Amino acid sequence: MKTMITSLTFTAMLFASFCSCSDDNDPVLTQKDWDGTATYFASTDESAFGTYYKPYVGYVGDPMPFYDPVGQDFKVLYLQDYRPNQAGTYHPIWGVSTKDAASYTSLGELVPCGGIDEQDAAIGTGSTIYNPQDKLYYTFYTGNKYQPTSSDNAQVVMLATSPDFKTWSKSRTFYLKGDAEGYSKNDFRDPFVFEGEDGKYHMLVSTKQNGKGVLAEYTSADLKEWEHQGVFMTMMWDRFYECPDVFKMGDWWYLVYSEISSFMRKVQYFKGRTLDELKAATANDAGIWPDSKEGVLDSRAFYAGKTASNGTDRYIWGWCPTRAGNDNTEVSADNEPEWGGNLVAHKVVQHQDGTLSLGLAESIGGKYTAESDVEVMEQGGEVTQGNGNYTLNEEAYVLFNRLGTHNKISFTVKATGNQGKFGISFVRGTDSKKYYTIIVNPEDNGNKRKINFEEEGEEGKGFIAGIDGYLFDTPADNVYDITICTDNSVCVVYINDNVAYTNRIYGIQKNCWSINSYPESNIEVGSLKVSHQE
Repeated sequence: MKTMITSLTFTAMLFASFCSCSDDNDPVLTQKDWDGTATYFASTDESAFGTYYKPYVGYVGDPMPFYDPVGQDFKVLYLQDYRPNQAGTYHPIWGVSTKDAASYTSLGELVPCGGIDEQDAAIGTGSTIYNPQDKLYYTFYTGNKYQPTSSDNAQVVMLATSPDFKTWSKSRTFYLKGDAEGYSKNDFRDPFVFEGEDGKYHMLVSTKQNGKGVLAEYTSADLKEWEHQGVFMTMMWDRFYECPDVFKMGDWWYLVYSEISSFMRKVQYFKGRTLDELKAATANDAGIWPDSKEGVLDSRAFYAGKTASNGTDRYIWGWCPTRAGNDNTEVSADNEPEWGGNLVAHKVVQHQDGTLSLGLAESIGGKYTAESDVEVMEQGGEVTQGNGNYTLNEEAYVLFNRLGTHNKISFTVKATGNQGKFGISFVRGTDSKKYYTIIVNPEDNGNKRKINFEEEGEEGKGFIAGIDGYLFDTPADNVYDITICTDNSVCVVYINDNVAYTNRIYGIQKNCWSINSYPESNIEVGSLKVSHQE
């Protein structure tokens, strides 16, 4: 009898234990507990991204967008980066299609790499165009020779065609070589083809002539036979412009390019009312910048940007790099950053004076349809709250509840005086000794602003070189209309439809975030809204 009682007691205890475990793991209770906490959580990216595309395996490099007049959608070709890549033969051309730059369908591999002994063992950037005469798609791309000898051309322009954008055939006769016209054999790449106002096709190639960077120009009537036209545009000083893109928007011609120099590594542009005026922007190292920010369009975390238009909207696609070791401070300010990452798209905004900026595509903003709760978890300094508005006196902050994986945050900031400084911190918990802040910082005696990136907190490094933004004018009314879209670790900030800032910040999801003021800065925060993708 004693044994039976003991057994029953043990069984009851075991049952109670199971019930306790069941309660602890109940999704409703766990979620309620989770939302009520504000300490740091070591979150990681999901395998899928909701807005900023990444292939299931590998990463996106050098997008080559093209509007398909037959399919009536955008086709974005890109260099597939596997990590690790196969030795010698790497970066085949893959592609995605999209109607709106917000949702993508994979097209898989389109143009494979050649064999180890072929000219296109590794593939480099190019461009695609449709020829209505023969109903073929033409993709011109860079063929990189594996271990070229002194007699080889390290880089040449090559061609693949397709009748349906599915089956591609490489030309075995088309090889455009730079040394045939006095250009470099080693730097002759990134062909871009566009239709000129003269009824001809124009091709630009990034290359060097006598050691100086230039864009070489070729023209064709049929995309098959090309005639050299000389130098289209020189590159200023000792710079080198990658991934050139020429287009006309309204009354202006533009060149968008990526500056390869390690100190820069940003997407920039020049403008002109005519092609001749555009070319003159760099003639004799003139440096006729298109605006007050030297044509810079985004941060160092948006690279190889190229555009395409459906006749109504023009978008630009670039890649947001990953960070070595998932370290938010590893931005490689003085060296080559990690190559490749996620596909990021912006809407190209043209202002009345012809200047360009990048803004939020309506289709991307519209993906965040579910409103999220906003709750204050902690605050420091002098903070006043009322009707969803917050006033932060100097050195104050408001810490809000955890974000989801795919978020859109929008709010306004009104700063007191032109010295007002404020920041938005991510990956911040009540116990965090370091966290990551996007700071809108006064420059030029307060007449300008610039976005800086800092690792704040008692163990933070402070200012992170190489991932700051560009100077922009302080709003006349000191009001900043801010929208932030996050997708896993990709974070894109827009201010007043005039400023774009892309960065990669690991750990945003499932952590709290804050809005901060700084010494001698009082700010008013209004219209705060957080939403997520369902």
